[in-house]
Amino acid sequence: MKVLGIETSCDESAAAIYCDKDGLLSHKVYSQTVHSEHGGVVPELAARDHIRKTLGLIEDALSEAKCSKDDVDAIAYTAGPGLAGALLVGSMMGKTIAYAWNKPSIAVNHMEGHLLAPMLEDSAPKPPFVALIVSGGHTMLVDVQQIGEYRLLGETVDDAAGEAFDKVARLLNLGKYTGSEVAKIAELGDKKRFKFPRPMTKTRNLDFSFSGLKTKVLYEYQSIENPVEQDKADIAWAFQEAVIETLVKKCKLALQDTRLNALVLAGGVGANKYLRQRLAEELGDNSVFYPRIEFCTDNAAMIAYAGWWNLSQGRKDLSLAVKVKPRWKLV
Repeated sequence: MKVLGIETSCDESAAAIYCDKDGLLSHKVYSQTVHSEHGGVVPELAARDHIRKTLGLIEDALSEAKCSKDDVDAIAYTAGPGLAGALLVGSMMGKTIAYAWNKPSIAVNHMEGHLLAPMLEDSAPKPPFVALIVSGGHTMLVDVQQIGEYRLLGETVDDAAGEAFDKVARLLNLGKYTGSEVAKIAELGDKKRFKFPRPMTKTRNLDFSFSGLKTKVLYEYQSIENPVEQDKADIAWAFQEAVIETLVKKCKLALQDTRLNALVLAGGVGANKYLRQRLAEELGDNSVFYPRIEFCTDNAAMIAYAGWWNLSQGRKDLSLAVKVKPRWKLV
């Protein structure tokens, strides 16, 4: 069974082919650069770039997988959460291709895609486990008893971790305004100069809050007269350490509360090297499961896999109605 996956939820256009027998056959990703001068993703520009790039990526994915339309059993596309205009591009393409090829379509929840991304690896985790999903707009802990059976343990009450990283990149004027730039410069930081609070860690509550931490960064940075790159690095390290230590503590509490011993880390912040290091130190390498770095950020491989799993459960859509869910909750 082969599934074509399409991802257009934000500023990555992607296409992939997943086969239940042979695994991932191809995946193509285009990361938009049109937003760099605007200090953040511009929804209208994102949608236009998806229109320009996605069909070509689909053709490339089919070619690399050596597949024709007759080999594909279904088309999976991201229907939410995400930017409405961007979601509409991928959803419309998915529905149109499904109709033209006389195949079923499958609307995939982007967050479920992230949660299932580690299943693409050779050492895939087996439920039950706790999942920490940390992407640009979401930070949540989920009790996964079975794939498709999810219970929310905790989530962010304001800024998500990835969102806070991006905003700190802007506050420190780090050029690309992405969280990865904060992690990069943090490696050069003085680990003892600043100490930032660990929000919401004094109780067993499993919710998160990073807005105040972002404000702490702003005040600290503004207090420095004529800040230089080393000042930025020192602040970036203290901020990253506070976020990561908060995430690690919450993960340990979630595992204790659920009496589970396996953790899945997924989403864009899951690519952070320091987060992976700290989780391995606290929980052990054999207890933490990650997707490879390229599948932490938005991609169609996880959408194709999630589409295949939903198809295997009998979930498919033969209608022509195009519906997107910009605020589609996983749980």
